[in-house]
Amino acid sequence: MNNNALSFTALSNEYCVAVANSPSSGTKEFIDNMLRLLPRIYISATDLKPDGLSLTDDSDSWIDQVLSEEEYNHVRSDISVLLGENDVYLEVFEEDMKYSDTPVAASISENLADIYQVLFDFLNTVRFATDEVTDIAIVAVRNSFKEYWSQTLCNVLRALNHISVKGLITEDDEFPDNSGMD
Repeated sequence: MNNNALSFTALSNEYCVAVANSPSSGTKEFIDNMLRLLPRIYISATDLKPDGLSLTDDSDSWIDQVLSEEEYNHVRSDISVLLGENDVYLEVFEEDMKYSDTPVAASISENLADIYQVLFDFLNTVRFATDEVTDIAIVAVRNSFKEYWSQTLCNVLRALNHISVKGLITEDDEFPDNSGMD
């Protein structure tokens, strides 16, 4: 595995750990961590190249899909609870926006869970894989990045940046007050 692929794999792992541990993070800490990780993942993904594999057709590439729908929904729900009312944002790059008279809403938690699914599956594919399987997975994750999740990453980064810059989350918001929930 070349240095770019190693860097991408390490960042993918760091991202997956941060998302999986979101319930134990404060909201501001989680957002700051995502704002630190997402640009680095974007840069690393754009530089992905397999070591020596020359696939004749990119359709030969694949990643094992191991994340269950239940696990996906659990991750999405945890982030949604953490972000509360800040989870929803208006999406201007949505294809449906062209044909809509009303704004199209998107969910930060769903976007982050979508990225988590790709990276989780990638990590599980390459964990104990041969060099050839790793190269195939790198091509697959690079292709899915270009086709789908690069835009998702940029969109959610913009939404998280808005929350951070506008000060919508403060240190006081770190842990929700559950005192009235007896």
